[in-house]
Amino acid sequence: MPSGHDIFATTHWTVVQLAARSDTARAQHALSKLCEAYWYPLYVYVRRRGHGPEDAQDLTQEFFARLLAAQSLANLSAAKGKFRAFLLASMNHFLADEWDRARALKRGGGAATISFDGMDPEQRYRCEPADTSTPEKIYDRRWALDLLEQALKRLRADYEKAGMTALFEKLKITLTMGKGAVPLAQLAAELKMTESAVKMAAHRLRARYRDVIYDQVAQTVSMRAEVEEEIRYLFSTLSA
Repeated sequence: MPSGHDIFATTHWTVVQLAARSDTARAQHALSKLCEAYWYPLYVYVRRRGHGPEDAQDLTQEFFARLLAAQSLANLSAAKGKFRAFLLASMNHFLADEWDRARALKRGGGAATISFDGMDPEQRYRCEPADTSTPEKIYDRRWALDLLEQALKRLRADYEKAGMTALFEKLKITLTMGKGAVPLAQLAAELKMTESAVKMAAHRLRARYRDVIYDQVAQTVSMRAEVEEEIRYLFSTLSA
């Protein structure tokens, strides 16, 4: 992932546009991996729109199959805005005008672009809390949660690469607990560090987490000015 002034070098939009301009396996693979990262918020959205588990899986797969098709991407070269909003608008168009064709496909038929093997989306969906919000609000909230989960995975990978996995596993609770709620003395004893050293390490972890979240969100918008706005909005969906 890019950082600093190169943060917008490979946003989600540039991946989409590259796939639109090039039919190479590399471009299509990049877009396919991007879709795999964001399939679940859309699956939840389709389920909350009233579709059953099997239809929701078929519809989500068919939606991405069409999105990945070269002819579908041909008109996206000038696309801008939030990737989150683009996917939702595209799904709404698909459900309104083309979902009947997807429903007619036999289970397992067609070229599935996202494999649900090992994912069990319905089991994951059953763990979703009861929610009376609109499907759109639920989609945004799930998007925010998945984005934070991806940021945490990336942060863990950074610490693993630096040989500090144990430190990360002990200090990750500081990312969700308020100041004063973290047992620094206990963590210091477990890590065989001084309390001041643990406090500094936790501060660095939180700062790095904020940077990773910023970078993750930056990948989903087209302009730097939209990043802070999108972060505020996504966090507001979690506190609503």
